[in-house]
Amino acid sequence: MVKERIAIVGAAESTELGKLPNISQVQLHADAALNALNDCGLSLKDIDGIATAGHDPTEIAQYLNIIPTWVDGTAVGGCSFIIHVRHAVAALMAGYCNNVLITHGESGRHRIGATNPIQPSQALMQFEIPYGVTSAATKFTLPILRYMKDFSLSIEKLAMVPVVQRQWASYHPRATFRDLISVDDVLSSRMIAYPFTLLMCCLRTDGGGALILSKSNQSKDLKQRPVYIMGSGEAVESPTISQMRDFTTSEAFRVSSKNAFVSAGINHNDVDHLMIYDAFAHLPIYGLEDMGFVGRGEAADFIADGHTSVGGSLPVNTNGGGLSYMHSGMYSMYALQESIRQLRGTSPAQVDKVDISVVHGVGGSFSSAATIVLSHI
Repeated sequence: MVKERIAIVGAAESTELGKLPNISQVQLHADAALNALNDCGLSLKDIDGIATAGHDPTEIAQYLNIIPTWVDGTAVGGCSFIIHVRHAVAALMAGYCNNVLITHGESGRHRIGATNPIQPSQALMQFEIPYGVTSAATKFTLPILRYMKDFSLSIEKLAMVPVVQRQWASYHPRATFRDLISVDDVLSSRMIAYPFTLLMCCLRTDGGGALILSKSNQSKDLKQRPVYIMGSGEAVESPTISQMRDFTTSEAFRVSSKNAFVSAGINHNDVDHLMIYDAFAHLPIYGLEDMGFVGRGEAADFIADGHTSVGGSLPVNTNGGGLSYMHSGMYSMYALQESIRQLRGTSPAQVDKVDISVVHGVGGSFSSAATIVLSHI
């Protein structure tokens, strides 16, 4: 008897990405959802489960005229959509629904119809915001400065992260930035918050994406090659970055990724492709180390030596990531989309022989983490 599995049967981004001043946030949700339905051949009447973050799922369900039997509004930052995939697997296996739609829409640049249902935590309002620690750029500087000191990481090595990812972005027609850049280009771009220059920081764009999940026995007659969920993990640490247990490593990263690998029954050598949420240039460094692909203090050299770039031993962020492809505020949906493209063999930056892809995301400023292991076999 073949064990039932859960598959991602539909996946698509919004028709347009980038600067979209005439499209509201709810329209981005709907556009991506309809594109994902068209991708797999299902219709709205087939959907009985819905999940989203950054927007009230009730409003999205009503806008799409769906009355779901299962709903998830988990919102822990940018990795929420990875967590939605994990939760949808459990719901589908429990029989709470048959087809789950996970939507993301965000007018991150123009704020057209944007909502903010999640207020800052009490800890943030008391202990960080009054002292000017209000944006991601002012928060993420704290751990990377500690890391640079402890591991003698130069700013030139840090600058290699956007340089390498721009190489991948150059293959993607839909990427916001495609022109190749150098370390000098990165370091000469405008300073945002030391050590982050403009090209070390994520984009501010508008866009959306959607996924549809079903049991594998329902996917055989659909249009696309199914992508199966092998394992997953999630974790949270602290709403305030100042209370990380160790500024040079994320405990949430370690817990989430370990559980994902154990549940999938894989080791690091099995991974053909990796997507790491990169709101800032240091996050792929933390991800590679905390997930166990390299040792502590080794990730920057691993990247600089070309292992994550085109033709490297471990292709990472093959769409260019949040630094070059797009970043509407919560990026993990776009990391999931690229992972699925790689497993389907349809990415403009296609890697040879991708059987297993891992997507790892951060939420808030090292506040939460989620990891998903995907395969087409």
